[in-house]
Amino acid sequence: MTAFKSDFMRIVHERGMVHQCSDATRLDEQLASGVRTAYIGFDCTADSLHVGSLLQIMMLRWWQKTGHRPITLMGGGTTKVGDPSFRDEARPLLSDEQINTNMAGIKQVFAKYLKFGNGPTDAVMVNNADWLDSLLYIPMLREVGRHFSVNRMLSMDSVKLRLERDQPFSFLEFNYMILQSYDFAELHKRQNCILQMGGSDQWGNIVMGVDLGRRLQSADLFALTTPLIATSSGAKMGKTMAGAVWLNAERVSAYDFWQYWRNTEDEDVGRFLKLFTEMPLDEVARLEALKGQEINEAKKVLATEITALAHGRKAAEEAAETARRTFEEGARADTLPTVSVPRARLAAGVAAFELLHEAGLAESRNEARKLIKGGGGRLNDKPIAGDTVMVGEGDLDSSGTLKLSAGRKRHVLVRAV
Repeated sequence: MTAFKSDFMRIVHERGMVHQCSDATRLDEQLASGVRTAYIGFDCTADSLHVGSLLQIMMLRWWQKTGHRPITLMGGGTTKVGDPSFRDEARPLLSDEQINTNMAGIKQVFAKYLKFGNGPTDAVMVNNADWLDSLLYIPMLREVGRHFSVNRMLSMDSVKLRLERDQPFSFLEFNYMILQSYDFAELHKRQNCILQMGGSDQWGNIVMGVDLGRRLQSADLFALTTPLIATSSGAKMGKTMAGAVWLNAERVSAYDFWQYWRNTEDEDVGRFLKLFTEMPLDEVARLEALKGQEINEAKKVLATEITALAHGRKAAEEAAETARRTFEEGARADTLPTVSVPRARLAAGVAAFELLHEAGLAESRNEARKLIKGGGGRLNDKPIAGDTVMVGEGDLDSSGTLKLSAGRKRHVLVRAV
């Protein structure tokens, strides 16, 4: 591995966080000579980010921890177009109100990972709608559009793969890479930003931004991407049967978040400790070397450390303790995720598969039926006999709650109100 001069380049390479860099040696020299600014863009397509964005957030965190200034760019403008990268169809168009609501939710995520303020290395949050919304079409075409080769744009994987699959590709989406490139040039002009980071699927768009900055401003800009992360079994990161693993507690509780990481495959423990925690590499190596049942202790450390960053140390430790009591002592912990159901509804009887779905333990009613038929649906720690089983008041304990489970590791309390 290259002997880097800057802490940032050394750390992210040692931890396996880098996929490509446009000029690693020259970027390293820039970082070793003073405080620099980098950004990552996040479109506002939902009111939270999910685990699939976690590596990008950790890149910004390490950037700040090593003495540099991070920018979180909110895509208030680009969300109105929609990133077509590696998608078979266009994203649904959102209203300004929806975009603003989503942006407010996403801001909560960054407050846990970055320090914002007015200091030289304090993070800054900006919205690309501030400049994109006011652009005039003809001047934009003349100033920026002339620097883009349609031939080159068609060769980008984000475009080429869609066309090869004979999927529709709108002119609106075709403009996305131009707007993303313009963001980079604008942030260099406004914030002296020299680096754009992103996932490896963004490499083409980022490199085009580097080129545009050179053409418009003679700017010396850099591109750096992270690897796309999948589990050892090939599953996409951040997806479960119940849906995406969101970073906001309103979407996914600290307990469920902890459980997601506790269920990490054995082969992924060391890699995920490097990518998603700040644990020293010698301690990571020790945990990674554990075998047999001992690897479960490493998984608990992984889950607690990642949850501490996303939800706070107290919430992480409470989640770990809840799991210990639930699985090791068989206790019904009050800190398990809880959903409320009208008592009158339970008195009339509710299909078990309906409750499993409503509690978030199955993505759909059909998935809930399959879960029950496969023996994975449990009511008060006992297997649900069949998908026609009804849940009623008789299943409540003295406190007016019952426990639903998907397998032996995912649990929700249902409280009658």
